[in-house]
Amino acid sequence: MTAHSPSRPPSRSSRNRRSGSRSRSSSSSSSRGSSPEESGVVDSGDSPGVQSGRGPGLWQKVKTRYPLVDFHALPEYLRDNEYILSHYRADWPLRETILSIFSIHNETLNIWTHLIGFFLFLGLTIYTVWQMPRVEYPTLTRISTFPMFTDLNKLHSEIMACFPPIPPFVPSLFGLQPSIPEVSMPSTNNPQCIVRTIRQDLGRLMAPLMRKPATRWPFFVFLGGAMFCLLTSSTCHLLCCHSSRLSYFLWRLDYAGIAAMIATSFFPPVYYTFLCHPKWRNFYLTGISMIGVLTVLVSLTPLLQKPKYRPLRALLFFGMGVSGVIPGVHKLFSHRHEPVTLTTTTYEVFMGMFYALGAIFYATRIPERWKPGRFDLAGHSHQIFHVLVVAGAYTHYRAALLYIEWRDTHGCD
Repeated sequence: MTAHSPSRPPSRSSRNRRSGSRSRSSSSSSSRGSSPEESGVVDSGDSPGVQSGRGPGLWQKVKTRYPLVDFHALPEYLRDNEYILSHYRADWPLRETILSIFSIHNETLNIWTHLIGFFLFLGLTIYTVWQMPRVEYPTLTRISTFPMFTDLNKLHSEIMACFPPIPPFVPSLFGLQPSIPEVSMPSTNNPQCIVRTIRQDLGRLMAPLMRKPATRWPFFVFLGGAMFCLLTSSTCHLLCCHSSRLSYFLWRLDYAGIAAMIATSFFPPVYYTFLCHPKWRNFYLTGISMIGVLTVLVSLTPLLQKPKYRPLRALLFFGMGVSGVIPGVHKLFSHRHEPVTLTTTTYEVFMGMFYALGAIFYATRIPERWKPGRFDLAGHSHQIFHVLVVAGAYTHYRAALLYIEWRDTHGCD
């Protein structure tokens, strides 16, 4: 008889090999059965496979865990432009959302067009502060109050005391040359007549230097409003994909920034145009400020974002526009003989054209509506709108400089 030994159960290692083989084959078949297009995930172009060296970087991990998606895979709160079909971020954690400022998606240029604009106006603000007149000319005011000196040596010392603060303007003193023949005339042999003649000529020569420069605070109000608008816009486009709650708040803040920029942009033209008419100046600035503050508060109030309050919001934005147009028309009539009026109005017309053209692109969603998906990353309407807003704000900055130069040189003469 042959003795049969009992069969032994398979070892643990062989069971593991067989189960591993089955799991690999099932995962392989499932990966072959679904594609990124079917799941709504956009391939970012970098394979998350095994890498040599130090392994995947931080952004590589972000792209692997939080891929870009198509429009049809978006949550409802992110569905805004149906003509942009791909490269969306959706419900990303805050840390990864912030890091996406350095990556490529359909909001990248929306972020950077206004972020660059913010730094542009920050630089212009610093430049303006640096270039502000810092030299006061208190000694020049003494020229117009000279007593009737009989001692010409004392008069000479008084005149020379004015020179140290104004070395760049010393060559202009040659303008006194036409007065020399008058001094040598017999009728002016009286020392008092000589002093009077020199005093009058010096006063006329130094009058522009004795005028204090116009105040700059309206100009800085405009720059602050522009920077606030550009920064809130960039922040909104960067973080709005984090959650519906944050997105809702950021879009309200974006509208508040727009209202602030519109209201503050009227400060330089109104203040400097009506500098010598304080009643009109205060009336216009008070009205603009009240409408601007009210519009910002309405934009930030959740209750007033309901559809039934849409006419109120539209009326406030319309009121801000009208509150700036009326002083402009007033300027054309009251200062029509000033050369600066035509120049600044030309700048303001170009500013309005930039803003109006940007609004047309924003409302019509051109060019992406003509070729959906073609302009997902670059060239769509909102990016063009951002560029035109920065161009309009810079044009207004140039106009404000002309207002300041005008008031620095002419004052309220």
